[in-house]
Amino acid sequence: MKLSLCFATLVCVLFCGTLCAQVTLKGKILDGTNGDELIGASVLAKGTTTGTVTDIDGSWELTVTGLPTILQFSYIGYSPMEVEVTSLDQDLNIRLGDNAITTDVIEVKGQRISDKQRQAALTVETLDAIAIKETPAANFYDGLGSLKDVDLTAASLGFKIVNTRGFNSTNPVRSLQIIDGVDNQSPGLNFSLGNFLGASELDVNRVNLVVGASSAFYGPNAFNGVIAIETKDPFLQKGLSAQIKVAERNLIEGGFRWADALKNKDGNEWFAYKLNAFGFRADDWVADNYDQVFDTEVPATNPGGFDAVNRYGDEASSSTDFGFLRTRPGLGHIFRGGFNEIDLVDYDSQNLKFGAAFHFRLQPEKTLESTELLLTSNYSTGTTVYQGDNRFSLRDIQFFQHRVELRKRDNFFLRAYVTHEDAGNSYDPYFTAIKLQEAAKSDGAWAGDYSAYWQSVVTPQIRNLEGWPSCFPGDCTLAEQDALQRDFLAMPQNAVLLQEFHNDARQAASLERGINSQDEFVVGTDRFNRAFDSITSTLANEGGTRFFDRSALYHLHGEKKFDNVWTPNEDSRLEVTVGANGRLFTPDSRGTLLLDTMGRNIDTWEVGAYGGGTLHLNNRYKVSASLRADKNQNFNLLFSPAASFVFTPNPSTTARVSFSSAIRNPTLNDQYLFYNVGRAILLGNIDGVSGLTTVESVRDFSNSGNSDDLVFFDVDPIQPEQVRTLEVGYRSTVFEKLYLDATYYYSFYQDFIGFNLGVDLGFVNSQITSAQAYRVAANATDRVTTQGFSLGANYYFARYFSLNGNYSWNTLNTATDDPIIPAFNTPEHKYNVGLSGRDVPFSLLGDAVSEFGFSIAYKWVDGFIFEGSPQFTGFIESYGLLDAQVNFEIPKINTVIKIGASNILDNQVFQVYGGPQIGRLAYLSATYNWKRK
Repeated sequence: MKLSLCFATLVCVLFCGTLCAQVTLKGKILDGTNGDELIGASVLAKGTTTGTVTDIDGSWELTVTGLPTILQFSYIGYSPMEVEVTSLDQDLNIRLGDNAITTDVIEVKGQRISDKQRQAALTVETLDAIAIKETPAANFYDGLGSLKDVDLTAASLGFKIVNTRGFNSTNPVRSLQIIDGVDNQSPGLNFSLGNFLGASELDVNRVNLVVGASSAFYGPNAFNGVIAIETKDPFLQKGLSAQIKVAERNLIEGGFRWADALKNKDGNEWFAYKLNAFGFRADDWVADNYDQVFDTEVPATNPGGFDAVNRYGDEASSSTDFGFLRTRPGLGHIFRGGFNEIDLVDYDSQNLKFGAAFHFRLQPEKTLESTELLLTSNYSTGTTVYQGDNRFSLRDIQFFQHRVELRKRDNFFLRAYVTHEDAGNSYDPYFTAIKLQEAAKSDGAWAGDYSAYWQSVVTPQIRNLEGWPSCFPGDCTLAEQDALQRDFLAMPQNAVLLQEFHNDARQAASLERGINSQDEFVVGTDRFNRAFDSITSTLANEGGTRFFDRSALYHLHGEKKFDNVWTPNEDSRLEVTVGANGRLFTPDSRGTLLLDTMGRNIDTWEVGAYGGGTLHLNNRYKVSASLRADKNQNFNLLFSPAASFVFTPNPSTTARVSFSSAIRNPTLNDQYLFYNVGRAILLGNIDGVSGLTTVESVRDFSNSGNSDDLVFFDVDPIQPEQVRTLEVGYRSTVFEKLYLDATYYYSFYQDFIGFNLGVDLGFVNSQITSAQAYRVAANATDRVTTQGFSLGANYYFARYFSLNGNYSWNTLNTATDDPIIPAFNTPEHKYNVGLSGRDVPFSLLGDAVSEFGFSIAYKWVDGFIFEGSPQFTGFIESYGLLDAQVNFEIPKINTVIKIGASNILDNQVFQVYGGPQIGRLAYLSATYNWKRK
């Protein structure tokens, strides 16, 4: 490995006071069996207190007083190793054996917590290869939910949302997800669909979760955090891996990874490649919440129907409220029957992923320090349910992603990639329900038929009931008679009769009557299936509900790091990083979603540049500052500054204070959306909208007839939203076994992106002749603040065990009536506790079980209001989930068996309002690993 010798100089005398000769040693620590990079392995100069731990890529750097020296390497669950370093060109790539021995000689300070992570200016949580193996969740992505500060929301089996620090949404536009530096977003939606389009678990090396505002480090849209997934390097992790998993809900999942490297005539590896494949299918969780929509006025006991959460087409309408008609007693507010989501959505969740990567070392003799050329290609397809403003059935959706990159580790990279998507046969179930009902008869015709039947058939029967109150005008007022009649119909025997009357009226209204009407479509019949297939296969702008999306994203990014720009002494240095990127969106929805109609070009570009430096002073202080500038084609130049100060009084303790910022550019939907959902048009707002009328004033006008009641307003063009965050943190290892990490933050938000509701009225001679409702993307005018605190702890004990826990508190400080402020959608309190054991000595029937491990994890989430669209706004009850797993190895066949369950007690919980109840998912997996020598 590279060895650099620092000789005493005059500068050293000035800054150190004494002459010194030191050697900086660098290397990597790897798993001796599978080549995995070990995070947080301990490196100690024997007989001294000088030591370090490996970084997130297994690399380490240690300065010693001279050669020769003896280094001690150790890691929990591995046999320790001592290596005598005698020369400057000695290979210090260390492979630790997995003999299930945890050393008591060398304490691992802050185990699996690297110096870089401990001294990071921002809060960084890591799910490494060991944590992936040990998580009791059904897959690594679900395992992110156990990390500190993280909110994991399941809208379906195939669509999980990761968010931090508030303003959660099923449209996770405020979080950035990258895989090997490549943005994993859908070009048309402008956010990631969880891991639906991501990496196979067999190829994931680690996941780093950067919490909070991070635009200065990661660019626009790193608003609430960054999920950075790193895959395995084929040069370092060669061989064959394969996995098969079966679980409840008829889940079956499988995949394989093959990686190998070729050597040149000098015996140096110059080319490596990896191939990945992954497949998944399951019966998705069913959204079958038929309670009345939260905070709606008409209860579920209303005999004329009500608006249920997961029943679509039954929404309330003022045109179907007949409660004011005394000529139709008992009719009241009636609702169309609608259709249940289960009858409209494809719950056969599937996912296929294929990937290939080719790595070329342009200077093979330099091994890890060689410049590399990377060519990668990934393909994903599948079917799942996505929840946004409505619930959407993503069916046969496809993604293609290709990358070319030139890089030198820890020095520079030049990266270009492109992402293409195809929406396939995806459609809107909510709008489909409305279309099915309209195909039978319009809402007005249905309400008219219902009311006419009531008037002609039901009203005479009600008035002939014994005891029917009819005391006006002789013995009571009209209002008193109305009250008496309501009480009469509410009597138990009459309430049953009233429900039967409504059932009869609903049946009559469902039948063909007159022109432009036909019998309602009955689920399960051939007639229903033909109508459903016709609607869902026809584009939304042609009368159906299928949306077309073949959008693409093109990205170019370069970065260069300069080490030791200034070295005032051997313990101090200045590092500088500069970079720039450009991006082009090419939307193509053929007018089904966006305003790309009649030849209109809505391609959008954005560029950014950044620079920053970190000054390390005497191995105790680290001062960092950076500035990023971003320009979107449609918006002004914006800056994202960041600064931090990190104090490390000793190797196991770090204190930090930081300022960070972020911007979020409006999505393509925020700018160009044009989507007619029947009762309203969802409208992007790149140019501004004028002349709308408030919904409340239109309602007032309909009651008063006074045009002076109408309130008109304009909506300014949409602008990026911004956040600034102050953060303090403390990390320390206590008694060499307990690791603590505490963080407090305070954030300031402005220009939140939400929407305004308004009505575009048409007039002729001061008379309203038409009305179209719009939901327009808009910025909030109020400024809001949030704050939060989190504490994490890991306690390592009895050689093989770890007890861990974390607690998070988040709150919205600013009370505001601004309707545009997006919902906080975040529990105020949540915590995780867990116990795990790795390589625990264990015998079964007298025979030793190899590599036995286990983990138990409990999560508790405080209840909170989840606000989405009006249909999907409601209270999420507090809930707790218990997960558990055991794993062991069968060495003869290089296979690890894992048996576990998430939500093992089958506690049926809603994680998002409008989504399904999430229950137990018990699983069994077998993972085969064969390391190629």
